[in-house]
Amino acid sequence: MVFSNARIARSAWRVAGILAAACSWTMAVAEAQTRQPVHIVLVMADDQGWGEVGYNGHPVLRTPNLDALAAEGLTFNRFYAGGPVCSPTRATVLTGRTHVRCGVESHGYALRRQERTLSQALQRHGYRTGHFGKWHLNGLRGPGVPVLASDDHNPGVFGFDQWLSVTNFFDRDPILSRRGQFEEFQGDSSEIVVDEALKFIATCVDAEQPSFTVIWFGTPHSPFRAAEADMQAFQHLDEASRNHYGELVAMDRSIGTLRGGLNALGIADDTLIWYCSDNGGLPKIKPGTVGSLRGFKGSLYEGGLRVPAILHWPRGLDAPRATDYPACTMDIFPTIAELLDLPADCMLNPVDGISLVPLLDRDPTSRQKPIPFHYSGESAIIDNAWKLLELGRGEKQRLELYNLQDDPTESRNLAADRADQVARLLPVLRSFQQSLQRSVRGEDYPEGRVLPGEPQPRFWTEVEAYRPYFDQWRQRPEYASRLKGL
Repeated sequence: MVFSNARIARSAWRVAGILAAACSWTMAVAEAQTRQPVHIVLVMADDQGWGEVGYNGHPVLRTPNLDALAAEGLTFNRFYAGGPVCSPTRATVLTGRTHVRCGVESHGYALRRQERTLSQALQRHGYRTGHFGKWHLNGLRGPGVPVLASDDHNPGVFGFDQWLSVTNFFDRDPILSRRGQFEEFQGDSSEIVVDEALKFIATCVDAEQPSFTVIWFGTPHSPFRAAEADMQAFQHLDEASRNHYGELVAMDRSIGTLRGGLNALGIADDTLIWYCSDNGGLPKIKPGTVGSLRGFKGSLYEGGLRVPAILHWPRGLDAPRATDYPACTMDIFPTIAELLDLPADCMLNPVDGISLVPLLDRDPTSRQKPIPFHYSGESAIIDNAWKLLELGRGEKQRLELYNLQDDPTESRNLAADRADQVARLLPVLRSFQQSLQRSVRGEDYPEGRVLPGEPQPRFWTEVEAYRPYFDQWRQRPEYASRLKGL
């Protein structure tokens, strides 16, 4: 495998003359393919809303490390989680496909083992792979517990060489599983997983191996438990909000630790960091979590789907900037696949995302492929400025149409006024819905069907292998209510 940081032929292309827009797009792809990240770090917050960063103007929360990352990277003003809740979006990151195709209908559903994942593709490509933090793709619900070595949907099954993981959300002083061995930690969960991820990356650097690292925080998911020092700026808020924002202060600090560690290892310029949240923000937290957007986590409105996102890669990004180009978590796998020239069959078809490689140099005029969503019987499709939603069921089913460029708060339903746009987008939405049904039946897989053995969602208290730990976990605040009476 060759790692080249040179931007080969950039000058030659630029002196070739003025080309048409289509030719410029082709040039951008060709130029970007000469760049390959040696190290890749995907970082994801848990329930962080679009408004919960300093650079998006939050009134009380300060995020200096995320702000610095944004100032030096590519900041997405319109970046969408693959689903409005956690497990679905995680599935989209690893597959490039809408979560329903993968069997992950909602939170706590297991990722089908027939899927092809980004971690598996990079593992085959010579990258060492590591997962740190929340997993939530093994079909278990309830507060996060350490992942069992015997779990047939653990991160190792999906291509991670090393993993320090927990089934779901986790908080201060967590118990995590290092490839099945349970370990107790003290301190903030975000800082713990970043420290452990840096240790993993350091071993890869020492071994002169490229690395792929996934850091999935448990912050700021409830229950909210922050250190007193991290809540000092929020004493005027209610207890839940105070702790919620305190958790984000610690998480932001861990981003600074991550960057400092990469600098100390001498690999910062060659490391691609892609940061985002897994879904929109939470209601009841004050000040609000989604800025002026409509809806919250669980909704297909912008507040449930649009999230903070930053791509930071000093060697590969032409220049720091913000973009209004619509992008999503389904684009992560295709982008990395193109950067590394991975074989086309590393992803299953249909792939719902696209490669954002041209975006590293310039903003395309428009996105050529709409972004589709389907959750809890409702669907939406985003085509640049336009968004069509099919909401409700039965007699209450309705279409809503918004021009997000003119109306980002989705306050004016144009479905009755712009029948032309409804007529254009509705067949696209119907085609997507029909293709989902084929995927649900397993027609995307070589076997042409879903193989048996995929678990249904259940609470970890129903798994016999966890029963020996019940007594010692009863006093832990995150497990007490779940274990009451058991």
